[in-house]
Amino acid sequence: MTAPAPARDQTHKARRSLLAWLAACAVGGGLALLAAGRVWVTLGTAGGPAGASGGSLTGNDLVAWLTPAALAALAAVLAVLATRRVARRVTSVVVALLGAAVAAGAWDGTRGGTIAAAAAQHMTTAVTSAGHISVESRAWAWPVLAAAGGIVLAGAGAAAAVLSARWPGMSGRYDRGTGRAGAGGTARVKDADRAMWDAIDEGDDPTV
Repeated sequence: MTAPAPARDQTHKARRSLLAWLAACAVGGGLALLAAGRVWVTLGTAGGPAGASGGSLTGNDLVAWLTPAALAALAAVLAVLATRRVARRVTSVVVALLGAAVAAGAWDGTRGGTIAAAAAQHMTTAVTSAGHISVESRAWAWPVLAAAGGIVLAGAGAAAAVLSARWPGMSGRYDRGTGRAGAGGTARVKDADRAMWDAIDEGDDPTV
């Protein structure tokens, strides 16, 4: 017996909505991870030898938890698929919070204090003793992309908290199928046991 047309339409819409959400999360997480590993700041040395280079700092150098937050957000996205009801909404909120953390980290990585602290931590003693470390150039595209990825994840998490109740679960169909098969299998085992005991009562040998 096939499902009514309205029910099928709702199921298709829910699946399309879920796929679109997964795509948005993948794009947001991918942007954040890509940008975090790129050079955000190139440093120079003022007052040092001519041609001395101060090195460069990636997004991960500037904000150590940027990549872990993006990875945790993607892991929470998978958890949304594996959970249901209240747990799914709570996990969706976690995705939103982690996305907001990624966006905040991208902004923090552009601050002068953060750059100075990262330069002091990652630059070698030989470089820092050559002269005053200064910002030579900034690649603004990467922090902007990281922030955009975080905003997408935050928005996706907020949307999932509202819409995820309509989405199918990762194992819903399997669980339903297993439940039916398990119930039928248990009934067949019980029938076989009853038939064996009836045969024994009648004096037959059930092992023959």
